[in-house]
Amino acid sequence: MTDIHIIGGGLAGSEAAWQLAEAGHTVRLSEMRGGGDMTAAHESDALAEMVCSNSFRSDDATSNAVGLLHQEMRRLGSLIIREADKVRVPAGSALAVDRTLFAQGVTAAITGHPNITIVRERIDALPDSGPTIIATGPLTAMALAEDIRSSTGSDQLAFFDAIAPIIHVDSIDMDICWKASRWDKGSPEGDGRDYINCPMDREQYAAFVKGLRDGEKTEFKQWEKDTPYFDGCMPIEVMAERGVETLRFGPMKPVGLDNPRTGRWPYAVVQLRQDNALGTLWNMVGFQTKLKHAGQVELFRTIPGLANAQFARLGGLHRNTFIRSPILLDHEFRLKARPHIRFAGQITGCEGYVESAAVGLLSGLYAAAELEGRTIAPPPADTALGALLSHITGGADAETYQPMNVNFGLFPPLPDDVKKKQRKAGYTDRARLSFGEWMAAQGVTETALASLTVDSGAGDA
Repeated sequence: MTDIHIIGGGLAGSEAAWQLAEAGHTVRLSEMRGGGDMTAAHESDALAEMVCSNSFRSDDATSNAVGLLHQEMRRLGSLIIREADKVRVPAGSALAVDRTLFAQGVTAAITGHPNITIVRERIDALPDSGPTIIATGPLTAMALAEDIRSSTGSDQLAFFDAIAPIIHVDSIDMDICWKASRWDKGSPEGDGRDYINCPMDREQYAAFVKGLRDGEKTEFKQWEKDTPYFDGCMPIEVMAERGVETLRFGPMKPVGLDNPRTGRWPYAVVQLRQDNALGTLWNMVGFQTKLKHAGQVELFRTIPGLANAQFARLGGLHRNTFIRSPILLDHEFRLKARPHIRFAGQITGCEGYVESAAVGLLSGLYAAAELEGRTIAPPPADTALGALLSHITGGADAETYQPMNVNFGLFPPLPDDVKKKQRKAGYTDRARLSFGEWMAAQGVTETALASLTVDSGAGDA
């Protein structure tokens, strides 16, 4: 018999399990991968496998909301951020990782913890009793998703998430491409050249956009047709349909990237970001797609420098599910109708790997406190964790609730006299002070991870 049951071994479930186990509680962690089941996007049975990108986005804690979230998680001893820091790869000021090594690190930590028992099994219904955390993520199995929908009395919500292709670096023509970070702002580990840039002129860009619009796409099933996309992971061909110039102001923007062969910015650019520690695999930044595989190969090889590209993985499309958290959950992520059950991760309607792990961390802390007969005050709304918590559990309009990355728009406004150029620093300075006071009031000890932050530019991704 264990103290708590966690269903789902992704980033959120792994983080929640770690927090509970470190607090001295025994955990049963159920993960269906490895027990005969697999999702449409995962490739292995490793815990915390990343499937959409290898980036945790900006690690700048002085002017970026997600970088601030990294810092707060480090201060609380996050397993996910600890393992990410160990296997980071150059990506400007972004925290990008070798995905294989990252998943191996998390899996080893969870497997090796004496308070955690991993069971490879699929759970098809919400448990009737006993402390439980549901962290099944955006790819929740249909049987459990249907039971959640039936139990909550709320319609299941869903959106599509598309995966970007990955290319073998030795198949990229570096006589055409060049390495650089936007505005030469590289990562501390790198040399200011963390991205491979593929330049396009006006005619090449126009032909590429036409190819995106005309390419054969993945067919929708009848029940999928009215499901919206999340803007943060919008398929590139959907962006192209919004206007011929849309991509030049999105993932293909050329600003800050001088082509060393011309001394000028190209008309448009495709950026590739290192995907593994060896530097042998690079992903196409922002190129999530639902084009059919043959069409992807044909079109992407028209990009200058990628004529002979060899793809380690092509893009894909999968369905994400989330619940209407603002009306279903209380401020500790408990299901109001069945308070022995908590939710964590992307199924709550947060978006992004970092946000998913952050909600898992908070859910784990809340569950540990409850098992010990005490309570934890919510992090202040002017912190990154508090802003995310507030959005999920009541700050958003339940009727129009959609997945959301952490951003300063979720934070309480600053005083009117703070100048525009000082606002990002104002948000982060206020948050650090407020978070420190909250930790002290809850008796939470600062961890050694807290000093591991990057205080440079916002990066390309």
